[in-house]
Amino acid sequence: MRFFKKSALFLTTATTGGAYLLLNRKGSLRRTLKAVSSDLEAIRERDPAAANLLEALTCYSGLHAILLHRMAHFLYEQELPLAPRLVSQLNRFLTGIEIHPAARIGDGFFIDHGAGVVIGETAEVGENVTLYQGVTLGGTGKETGKRHPTLMDGVTVGAGAKVLGAVTVGENAKIGAGSVVIHDVPANSTVVGNPGRPVRERGRKVGAADIDWTHLPDPVADAMQSLVRRVVELENEFKQAFPDKSDEIEQAQREGEQALDKVFDYYHEQEIKKAGQP
Repeated sequence: MRFFKKSALFLTTATTGGAYLLLNRKGSLRRTLKAVSSDLEAIRERDPAAANLLEALTCYSGLHAILLHRMAHFLYEQELPLAPRLVSQLNRFLTGIEIHPAARIGDGFFIDHGAGVVIGETAEVGENVTLYQGVTLGGTGKETGKRHPTLMDGVTVGAGAKVLGAVTVGENAKIGAGSVVIHDVPANSTVVGNPGRPVRERGRKVGAADIDWTHLPDPVADAMQSLVRRVVELENEFKQAFPDKSDEIEQAQREGEQALDKVFDYYHEQEIKKAGQP
């Protein structure tokens, strides 16, 4: 009897150990569990609406999506046929978020709200990255091989933004809501517009998810203001050089100022509406 008990214990231990070694090939199981723990911590740190862990586990579709992706990616690393894609499709059906099983996503990943997020096959996402609803990390349809974006650590991508092609978004960069990024983005910068234009955040490190979406920098407006200032300087110099033309120049300046006032008044009204002021 003792012999059979020892044999059963040995077989159980061997089977359990073998299963663990099989599942943990290349350290996949350990990395997956560590990543899940970081994902839960990311919600607590970056979402002020998260009341507790139970609420996050039961009600956050973004968390459900990343947990299912961790499972799909784990199966993908085990080189199992079909199963990773089935989990991915189940993920899409349940959460409205589509992440290819091969996509490599770092620890501390957070999808806020989540609906409509698409992450392509060769996408690479660093640690502590935040995506909002409607974000696409996709391809352009022309490349082969590496054809999806690489997001470095600490990147934040606003709602509805599209990052397309094998571009690299540098550490701690911010991509404004609705932007379309088709070129590399420098680290510690903000990108706005279509196509996305980077604006350097001079000397200030950008945080992970503290972006003020209603006051993003506008490089086109900044360039226009610089041109207007330069034109005014040239007109004043021209008046000094040609005193007999001063009346005509002043009339042209007044007409230009009136046209610019209409543009600035329009943008000022839009800012007031955004801020909710009467």
